[in-house]
Amino acid sequence: MSGETALRFGCFGAVVTVHVGGSSPTHSAKGAAERSRQRLLEVHRSLSRFIADSELSRLNRSPLTAVAAGPLLCSLARAAVAAGRRSGGLVDATQLGPLERAGYEDSMEETATLSLELALAAAPPRHPASPDPQARWRTIEVDERMGTVSRPPGVRLDSGGIAKGLAADLVAASLRGHPTFAVDCAGDVRIGGAAALPRKILVDDPFGGEPLHELEITDGAVATSGIGRRAWLRSDGSPAHHLLDPGSGQPAFTGIVQVTALAPIAQLAEVLAKTALLRGPEKAARELPYGGVLVFDDRSVEVVRGPSTSAALTIPWVARLAA
Repeated sequence: MSGETALRFGCFGAVVTVHVGGSSPTHSAKGAAERSRQRLLEVHRSLSRFIADSELSRLNRSPLTAVAAGPLLCSLARAAVAAGRRSGGLVDATQLGPLERAGYEDSMEETATLSLELALAAAPPRHPASPDPQARWRTIEVDERMGTVSRPPGVRLDSGGIAKGLAADLVAASLRGHPTFAVDCAGDVRIGGAAALPRKILVDDPFGGEPLHELEITDGAVATSGIGRRAWLRSDGSPAHHLLDPGSGQPAFTGIVQVTALAPIAQLAEVLAKTALLRGPEKAARELPYGGVLVFDDRSVEVVRGPSTSAALTIPWVARLAA
């Protein structure tokens, strides 16, 4: 939007943007945008598994059951449990071991080393994902009074998209006094502002064509999850990507290549998008109660209509954020 301060910078292994509109003696758009940038970088430094001394890395290495944790790590742990519960175990943040064995051990940019077309051509037969029977996400506990995160030693967390959604919501909470704002954490987008102005968001074609659909959001979130953003060939020549089927521990090929989900907050939009993709074509649409866009293997597109009024966006999902 015109008149906004915009910042674009590297974060979460991708490009992040912050837009803030309107300045006054008490609300400086430029200052708010810079504080937002610093906050997002702080989330990345604290919750990235690719930074050896991050809080998350220290938790994952610790031989202790209960580990001291700051507000950001506690928020991530709570969000991981909420994601597992909301998705019936399909969005499982404890699948770090299988993810590393699939080849995602080091940070990679959101530019796939393998094209989506080639990945699909070599992919195994399609089937819906299933939860891991061990459901290790259920073992995660947060004690806010003591400031600890507990889990059996050896259970490691992957922050992934959960951290991006949490970060977008966290920054959005600090920007509500501005007329307009938009926070795009590499595909997890949060939009709002006191002026209640609509903002358009284009849904990209994962196959590289023209945008597939246009969304208009006044106050809410949108998240996109897809198998083409980070795809590669394994040493045995089989295709892999970063979205796993928890039941098998293998990259999920369900018949859906991308899902864009709308929701009141980015944490929920992220979970809904991943859940819909992992459910597969037959049940995906029912996982998008606020609307969204499905893209299938054959390049066909389904637009799922959500509620027509903003009042319908009130849901029983508690977004508990770090201060």
